[in-house]
Amino acid sequence: MHYDELAKVYDILFSVSKRLDKTLVISEFLKDVDEQNLEDVILLLRGKIFPEWDKRKVGIASSLMIKSISKVTGYSEKDIEKQWKKQGDLGEVAEFLIKTKKQRTLAGKKDISVKDVIDNLRKAVEVEGKGAVDKKISIIANILINCSPIEAKYLTRTILEDMRVGLGAGLMRDSLAWTFLPKPLPLFKVVDNLVIPNVMDEKKAIKLVKDISKAKKPLHYSKEIKDVEDALKIDTQKYDCVDCKTEKLARDVMNKYLDSIQAAIDASNDLYKVTVALHRHGLKGLEKIEITTSKPIKVMLAQKVNNVEEGFKAIGKPAAFEYKLDGFRMQIHKNGDDVKLFTRRLEDVTKQFPDVVEIIKDHVKAKELILDTEVVGIDPKTKHPLPFQQISQRIKRKYDIQDLIKKLPVIVFVFDIVHYNGKSYLSEPFKERRKLIEKIVQNTKNKIQVIPQIVTDDVDKATEFYHKALDIGHEGVMIKMLNAPYKPGSRVGYMVKLKPVMESLDLVIVEAEYGTGKRAGWFSSFTLACYDKGKFKTIGKVGTGFKEKAEQGVSFEQLTKLLKPLVKKESGRNVIVEPQVVIEVDYQEIQKSPTYSSGFALRFPRLKRLRDDKGPQQASDLSYIKKLYGSQSN
Repeated sequence: MHYDELAKVYDILFSVSKRLDKTLVISEFLKDVDEQNLEDVILLLRGKIFPEWDKRKVGIASSLMIKSISKVTGYSEKDIEKQWKKQGDLGEVAEFLIKTKKQRTLAGKKDISVKDVIDNLRKAVEVEGKGAVDKKISIIANILINCSPIEAKYLTRTILEDMRVGLGAGLMRDSLAWTFLPKPLPLFKVVDNLVIPNVMDEKKAIKLVKDISKAKKPLHYSKEIKDVEDALKIDTQKYDCVDCKTEKLARDVMNKYLDSIQAAIDASNDLYKVTVALHRHGLKGLEKIEITTSKPIKVMLAQKVNNVEEGFKAIGKPAAFEYKLDGFRMQIHKNGDDVKLFTRRLEDVTKQFPDVVEIIKDHVKAKELILDTEVVGIDPKTKHPLPFQQISQRIKRKYDIQDLIKKLPVIVFVFDIVHYNGKSYLSEPFKERRKLIEKIVQNTKNKIQVIPQIVTDDVDKATEFYHKALDIGHEGVMIKMLNAPYKPGSRVGYMVKLKPVMESLDLVIVEAEYGTGKRAGWFSSFTLACYDKGKFKTIGKVGTGFKEKAEQGVSFEQLTKLLKPLVKKESGRNVIVEPQVVIEVDYQEIQKSPTYSSGFALRFPRLKRLRDDKGPQQASDLSYIKKLYGSQSN
């Protein structure tokens, strides 16, 4: 498949904002993508060149991209930066400059395929050692020189991991259902031999489908229409319902599709694998998708409650109460003697924690498993828990590991299991998963421990346990539903967390400002954003809570070094940065504010710690901030 076809689809997606519109666009596009190109297309649609479970990232900074554009177009880096400041999007700059480029190739432009893009970008990522920068520039320039303007725009955005077309994981899931599964009426209808959602404007839907037709070869709808005709005959075996004519039952059918696809995505963390299964066998193809060791899956997330009573209301009685620790989440995979460790961001940190590898080998009885754990640092002298900020040093450390193990040893607290000796435990009740943990984990002082737990339906006992956790120095408690399955990557209400309010927020830095005086040369004020349906919305600025030295906590110098490679645009002392760095922030209260795009502002925000373990999409959600705002007056 030519990359140009995909680039045109990006442009259509960029031009529409509604979820239904985008879903229809992707669905129509995917119908005629052959399996040979399917993996590359699925990755590139999400702006990725590696699967979710793969630890490798593009990791090419905007400065290197500017050099590549300069090499291809003949414009100076200074001119490109000036144009970037004017347009605000380096992808659009690349598109503009390719249209008017000064240098022309003698051989002329060659068509590039989606495979060319994936293969060459992966090659650029793998380049290391002496002369690596020049080699990366050369590889990127060799693709860019053959790009049309629109291809140059989206190639640049892919490299910078900033697609701006609004394709979230949920939207891709819905698109797969629309593409590969029968359409339950009355949610869909046939208009001019086209199948479109019943709730969409007919003229707009038809236009979108025709736009897609221009982007690639003509579509054939005979199979799609047959699916609709079959649905009209009310095939009860196909739809598992007696009367698929009603809106409610039709939606039940679609929700069943979506749940099945989501379960397969959760188990595999591999959108391509799920897509191929649907492409070949429909829903039946999803039945064979299972968890495999050495490929991390997303961890289950918890919602927030304000007190024990609210926790019981959300979870039910009785419930399990466990300490909420100030450590970092670690997913541990074991297959024979091979042990791999992953953070909640799915980064492989096995080399940084050889002590944890040995602990698992020595103190967990299993040939094959996947554990969900919290790793907590301990003071080697006092044996007391250390704050997360200190132990987080080990996540990024590549050298002198053994010395750091002595200075910052850790304890592994095991609280869940999702795979054991060839069997998935995702669907097993939590109380059964807990029994299995207690059976296979050998509690060993200062090494590994099954996390302390009580099961109760008594508010007073639960409250006493909560206060005990706080007295020890833990963050609070987790409250868990005894009969619940494990749901990766979702805040589904199977477990909740109880911490003192107001709860700190995890926010993304999107802008920064250079300091003056003794802070000259460093960023000293940072604009923060929360997450809202695929976008980052500002909520305030923070400039307090920093330390003079990195050993004491997060310093201005440390954060400046992290942010400088992410700078996208400069204007005087102000810079706009790629939304990658997440920090935890304390504050006095949340206020309504027209100043920031979220509609809210934080009163007296203060930096608490750097969240190395969280990605930008894991930042606090605007809907949750609205809930916190509402709870302030209760």
